[in-house]
Amino acid sequence: MPTEAKRRTVDELRQQLSQSPTLIVSEYRGLTVREIGEIRRSLRKQDVTYKVIKNRLMKIAAADTRGTALDALLVGPTAIAFGTDETRTAKAVIDTMRPFKQVRITGAVLGDRAIDADGVTRLAALPSRDVLLAQIAGAIAAPLATTAGLFDAPLRDVAGLVGALADKRAAA
Repeated sequence: MPTEAKRRTVDELRQQLSQSPTLIVSEYRGLTVREIGEIRRSLRKQDVTYKVIKNRLMKIAAADTRGTALDALLVGPTAIAFGTDETRTAKAVIDTMRPFKQVRITGAVLGDRAIDADGVTRLAALPSRDVLLAQIAGAIAAPLATTAGLFDAPLRDVAGLVGALADKRAAA
């Protein structure tokens, strides 16, 4: 029979799962309580929540919201970083965990799809969403600007010739 505290914890986890599309799972074995506190404070400044979670309770909470994508990552002592932006969350977690060699990132869940630890590293190397959108906009605008310049060139040339002819007649 589950206790009331466990029910509340599962409800809180469900709420957090519904608000956070990005979950990065890590194994925190070997960290002291003080070091976990440092990690939490550092990540909190970057809008990422870091929680040490019982695997069984997380599986129950995730069953309704994420399905079974998270189950394979919940092995051993687990801590999860909850974030809203995939690349920003991955960068924050990797940069924060770098000094703590004993922490091992085991994977992540983006929406309802799981990725491995290498995928998290590659995700952190990507530019942010805003930068990617700006690059796409630039890639779309560049050919349009070139085309507009090509259509404008003959008119510019004709205007230059008319101006030169007018100058020549005025001089004569």
